[in-house]
Amino acid sequence: MKHNFGAGPGILPRKAIEKSAQAILDLNGTGLSILEISHRSKDFDAILAQTKSLVKELLNVPDNYSILFLQGGASTQFSMVPMNLLPVGGKAAYVESGVWASKAAKEAKLFGNVETVASSKDRNFCYVPTTYAIPSDASYLHITSNNTIYGTQMASFPESNIPVVCDMSSDIFSRPVDVSKFDLIYAGAQKNMGPAGVTLVIMKNDIHGKSGRAIPTMLDYKTHIENDSLFNTPPVFAIYVCMATLEWLKEIGGVSSIEKLNTQKANLLYSEIDSNPLFKGTADVDSRSKMNVCFLLEKPELDESFSALLKDNGVIGLKGHRSVGGYRASLYNALPISSVEFLVSLMQDFAKKNG
Repeated sequence: MKHNFGAGPGILPRKAIEKSAQAILDLNGTGLSILEISHRSKDFDAILAQTKSLVKELLNVPDNYSILFLQGGASTQFSMVPMNLLPVGGKAAYVESGVWASKAAKEAKLFGNVETVASSKDRNFCYVPTTYAIPSDASYLHITSNNTIYGTQMASFPESNIPVVCDMSSDIFSRPVDVSKFDLIYAGAQKNMGPAGVTLVIMKNDIHGKSGRAIPTMLDYKTHIENDSLFNTPPVFAIYVCMATLEWLKEIGGVSSIEKLNTQKANLLYSEIDSNPLFKGTADVDSRSKMNVCFLLEKPELDESFSALLKDNGVIGLKGHRSVGGYRASLYNALPISSVEFLVSLMQDFAKKNG
């Protein structure tokens, strides 16, 4: 048995994988594979409608928001957001809480002025900034809810008198959020929603179209709203897997239910890290992520032995990001608590033998 703690693409529910595998062979008795059906067909119309309906239901998306399925990953949204929302000569505010937040701000600077209102770069992004002033003359505030590389997460979201844009790539659907507090949410699917290849955008209908600049057709949110994400051929299979994953999430009780399980998983692992003399966490306690748990060995010389132990026992994806090293356990929705229990038992055994 494999225990997949990979940071992304992350683990998917077995039920969703099996349903998607069957659809590759034969979609609903059509005699066609999901890989070869037309994106203009009634079969895909039903898939797209069901996926949108599940997003709306699970996140309680208000009626005055559009739900889009786009390509290019969250990294393309780094450009699309300012291109569509930042007026020529205007200013945007960014909270720099990690590498991806920094990359988003870098792209925004191509389209206007960017004010970094807060940053945790001074301590290698081991905490989430919480105290900062939001400039009233900025067109929007950009935040990142969870930082996969450094294992930090926003416990709560800022109250803002300007539009709020949030990159929720690595923790969307892991906990309830009040969508009405955000003007635009974007998320790459490959953590909690589905496979790589599709990006979810949830946006207030009146937020775009005010930049005063010419926007390439494919990078204009208006294009995708007016064409129901079907302006060009969408990633049909990736959307289907998202549908199957969200159906699974609904069946097990939805976002509120999965939040309880995610909290149990995180508490279990953090408790072991804090009590085990061989390990230490890297993120400040009040900024710890429930999705990505980052930690180090107190004795770096034991890294090779611990890594070998993980490999021998089928634990994969635990290696930390190349920029920070150490270990990172990603506890995405589909990861069973039994995998966390197994990892904890290995850590305990390792400490007994090497303490």
